[in-house]
Amino acid sequence: MTNSVNWILIIAGALAIVAEVVLGVVTGFDLAIMGLALMAGGGLGLAFGSAKVGLFAAGAFAFLYLAFFRRQVKSRLAAGPVRATNIDVVLGKTGLVTERIAPHAPGIVRVGDELWRAALMDDRPGAEPKEPGATVVVDSVEGVTLKVR
Repeated sequence: MTNSVNWILIIAGALAIVAEVVLGVVTGFDLAIMGLALMAGGGLGLAFGSAKVGLFAAGAFAFLYLAFFRRQVKSRLAAGPVRATNIDVVLGKTGLVTERIAPHAPGIVRVGDELWRAALMDDRPGAEPKEPGATVVVDSVEGVTLKVR
């Protein structure tokens, strides 16, 4: 009976690790580390020939992880701050027309220190074109073209 408890711990730990691999990052490595705690406890129980040692060791390893190391593991796995891309940064910004923008005739706009291809939001025939030197506001981005008004 002594060895069967320890083998159950080892098998349960292995199943937890397999479940972690199957689930992916959903559990944040908690299942894998708890599986390692179960396997380590079962291994120690086998080494000492005692189910009590195996159960106590598995519980102690799991407690140590949860109480002292989980926060450190989670912080190392966490993604850094989200950085805005250059597209996100230009939305709502004003730009200077450097090449004429007319309906169905995109031009060039300088936003900050970058030159962008730009088209009018109101692209109907008869819409007022934007001449070089005019200021425009970026409403959206379609592919590599800014939509301006």
